[in-house]
Amino acid sequence: MFEKSGTSAVASGVASRSKSAAFGSGALIGTLGGLIGLGGAEFRLPLFISLFRFRGLEAIILNKATSLVVVASALPFRAATVSFAEIGAHWPIIVNVLAGSLIGAWAGAEWATRLKSEALYRVIAVLLTVIAGVLLFAHDPVTAAPVFTSWLQIVAGVIAGFIIGVVAALLGVAGGEFLIPTLVLLFGADIRLAGSLSLAVSLPTMLVGFARYSRDESFSVLGQKWIFLAVMAAGSVVGTFIGGRLLGILPANVLLPVLATVLLISAVKVWRHE
Repeated sequence: MFEKSGTSAVASGVASRSKSAAFGSGALIGTLGGLIGLGGAEFRLPLFISLFRFRGLEAIILNKATSLVVVASALPFRAATVSFAEIGAHWPIIVNVLAGSLIGAWAGAEWATRLKSEALYRVIAVLLTVIAGVLLFAHDPVTAAPVFTSWLQIVAGVIAGFIIGVVAALLGVAGGEFLIPTLVLLFGADIRLAGSLSLAVSLPTMLVGFARYSRDESFSVLGQKWIFLAVMAAGSVVGTFIGGRLLGILPANVLLPVLATVLLISAVKVWRHE
């Protein structure tokens, strides 16, 4: 009786620490993401793999579920700055990018479910490295005249959307680090509007990838770990809110290199699957 009671207490303590770690890490990453205008999913994924020891596909699915909550909450958080009416007024841009990103999200999720675990870890590591480069060199593009016009702009929007959809599905991220520069450079959107438009594109794109993942047996991890997921999502939302309020306190030229370095270290660890 005593042995069973002791085992139960240990298990309860481990579960409690896991929840605390999930909320704390979610809040911290959400804060960092809020500071640079992202949901932080690119930083959560390595934690799911390295700290919490989920398998590659399970980690992606959990990351995507958390990202959905964060992105859905970010839109109303930003509504005071960029209204839904203003977002709706730019529906042609949203539709243009979605035409490619929805197909890309399904294709990316399809590839992820077919890749062997080792190959999937390598793909994740490479994409994390690419995101680190984007954070350093293309995070805050300067608004200018659109690069393309007329039908070339439409074609470029579809192609860019497809690539972003694939990346978003493979990592379980919203894709804002790619969407925002695309919306600024390709469509001439100002950085403030681009942030909200990227969320409007991300939500349906992520839902499509989520729908494809739901057909894989690894999707059952959501039911098995729903409490962990809820705690991580809650921490992420709190962190994103705090990060948004702290925006501007830490200069980007200091913060971005640090975060890029964290991503590069994470990429190495995921590549080695440590």
